Amino acid sequence: QVQLVESGGGLVQAGGSLRLSCTASGSIFGLNVMGWYRQAPGKQRDLVAVFTSGGSTNYADSVKGRFTISRGNAKNTVYLQMNSLKPEDTAVYYCKGLKFGREYWGKGTLVTVSS
Repeated sequence: QVQLVESGGGLVQAGGSLRLSCTASGSIFGLNVMGWYRQAPGKQRDLVAVFTSGGSTNYADSVKGRFTISRGNAKNTVYLQMNSLKPEDTAVYYCKGLKFGREYWGKGTLVTVSS
């Protein structure tokens, strides 16, 4: 069993910052915590920022220059630093992991950006 737990969401004014955390637990051997996706109301789940298989990072165009993905010292933790937040960043943010070809998702953390 693999569990991914996101935290750090909340309500913030436009222009503000939040730092999201994703921590994996359970049977994490072989697990690669890949990164972050988000889903706004009525929309599909989209990539926000991930680590690629080659170890580099990939960001959605809409967040480039504002968001930064990083790993903790323990590889089972991934962070998302979000700066200069905009109302259109409002969404539930999900952490995704991959283990031996199987996807794992957290339950998400809500980020609301007020104008």
